[in-house]
Parts: sequence; C-alpha cells; structure tokens
Amino acid sequence: MRAVSACRTPELGGHLDRCESCGFERPAYNSCRNRHCPKCQSLAKARWLEKQTSELLPVGYFHLVFTLPHELNRLILANKKIVLGLLFKAVSKTLLEFGQTRLKGTIGIIAVLHTWDQTLKDHFHLHCLVPAGALSFDHSRWIAARKNFLFPVKALSRVFRGKFLSLLQQAYERGKLPAADNETKALRKTNWIVYAKKPFGSPQTVLDYLGRYTHRVALSNDRILQVQDGEVTLSYRDRKDGNQKKTLRLDAHEFIRRFLLHVLPDGFMRVRHFGFLANRAKKQSLAQCRKLLDLQPPLPPCSNLSAKDLLLKLTCVDLSRCPSCLEGTMIAVGDLPASSSLPRWDSS
Repeated sequence: MRAVSACRTPELGGHLDRCESCGFERPAYNSCRNRHCPKCQSLAKARWLEKQTSELLPVGYFHLVFTLPHELNRLILANKKIVLGLLFKAVSKTLLEFGQTRLKGTIGIIAVLHTWDQTLKDHFHLHCLVPAGALSFDHSRWIAARKNFLFPVKALSRVFRGKFLSLLQQAYERGKLPAADNETKALRKTNWIVYAKKPFGSPQTVLDYLGRYTHRVALSNDRILQVQDGEVTLSYRDRKDGNQKKTLRLDAHEFIRRFLLHVLPDGFMRVRHFGFLANRAKKQSLAQCRKLLDLQPPLPPCSNLSAKDLLLKLTCVDLSRCPSCLEGTMIAVGDLPASSSLPRWDSS
C-alpha cells in the first residue's frame, strides 16, 4: 500500500524536465514499479503482449475458467502461495491429460490467475487460453481440434476437483497446511465450476483479452469514481443482474481491506504457461508448431524499443514533446531527490 500511495510523487524523487523552446518546466517523479500498482503496469503489459503476439498461432483459441469453491477462501487467504500453486498444478494437469487422451497430443496453455470479483471480494479462479489443437507426441503433426468444442466441461470439472483435492490432501499429510476440516471433505460431493466461453474468433481477439487481464490487480483507476468523506465510490458490473453497470460505496478502510486481499506473495507468478507453451519446451515445441502450420520464421524476434518509443508506438503519445508549446522537446535538466527512503518492492 505504501508503494501504491508513493508512486509518482515527491516521496520517490525523480527529475525536472524543461522545454528547449519555451522553457516550460514539469517534474517527472519516479514510479514504484510494484506489480500491484494500477499506474505501473502499462509498459510491462505492452512488452508482455508484444512477446505474446510473436507466439500466436493461426488457429482458434478456447477460453476456459476454473473456479475454486468459496468454502476454501479462508484457507487460501492464510496460505496463498501453497494453495494457489496447487490450483495452477491441478488445472494444468487436468487440461494436459484431456489433451493426451482426446487429441492424442500435447496442448498449449496460458493460465492467468484472478483472485477477485467485480466488488473486490475474494473469488479465486484461473482463466486459461488454449490453442485449438495439439502437437503430436512425436512432433510430426499438428492435430486440429473441433472448431467449437474442446473438452466436455462436466468431465473437466470432475477431474479438476479430484486432482485439486488430492493435491490438497498431500499438502495436509506433508504438514504444509493445517489439518483438513469437515468443510474440505464435503467439497468432494459438490459440483465445481468449470466454464467454457465461446472460442475467440481471431488471434487479435486473444491479445485484446490478454491485455485487459494479465497485468491488472483487482481494479483499474478508471473504476474509482469518487473519494470523499472517508468513502470510496467505484463502478462494477453485476453479473447476476444482466451484467448491468452499478456503483458501490465503501468505507475507505473496507476498500483498502478488499484491495489487500489480492496482494500476492513475493515472487508468485500469476501468469504461467504449460504444454508446448511451457518455458522449458517453448523454443523447440512452439517453433515446430509454427513450422507445421506453415508459419515463417519459426519464432519472430521481439523489438527492443525503449519505454518512450514503445509508448509512442502503442499510444501515439510522445513524452518528449512539450505539452505547453507542442513544438519543443522536453529534456532532463536536474534531479529531484526523494523525500524519504523507502524499501524496494516486489515487481515480479
């Protein structure tokens, strides 16, 4: 929270910019670079999306969502790193197993962790993007999936539930988690939610989706409508009421409490890749997929643009142009010392 509140303020220091033509001056304060800060993820997201663009395949992409029952929320909040790690493991094992048995090959998976709902409450689920096909076990063929169907969701739900609870039981037995209670045992008899959305129509649609979700925590700044008299008013969409846009007013302390529910442990990766997209196998496996799909080159390189040039390319905003005369170039003319000494924060 201190990182977010200090971001781009005199507290972190920075430098002074001056226009070479008209002499206009403005301070440019340093950013906190904390991955939970809504102001610090734009360029990180842009670089990540640029890399993903080079790895897209000319096939359909399926979107699946795996949700953990809310009965597990207290356990998760007290043991985020362990239990959310089990979520990634259970989901990836489930999907890879279905790919092996039903497509007779290895599928690719991009998994993105979400921990929130529209009102910032704890709601732990994994969004998965899966290319519509598999790489054969001997890497000699691309095996296309059906156009509008990947795997049956009811079967996915049962297998996901079994794998997650099995991994959870192993964690209990190894002493990594407190002893299982009756609530956890009862989850074996309930239906777990696995949702399959309509396939994406094009690779560009995939990127549009990824851009909205991969580098955002809980909410974006534009959803905060008002901060006044110790209360925060934010907008949200009510999924239970036809996705209507509504407003929610929260006491400031309650707003902060809800936001902090979604802070992840240091070093915990919320975006992970599996199958032929796994980091260890991607260089060879993805290149082979591209070759089988007649794509050249095997894996195009990413550009090495500076932050300023990348922002110009993506938004057409030139940070070096003077906002006053609109003609001169802004140059750094001096440092602005930090008003306090703050610790380094996790930016992974």
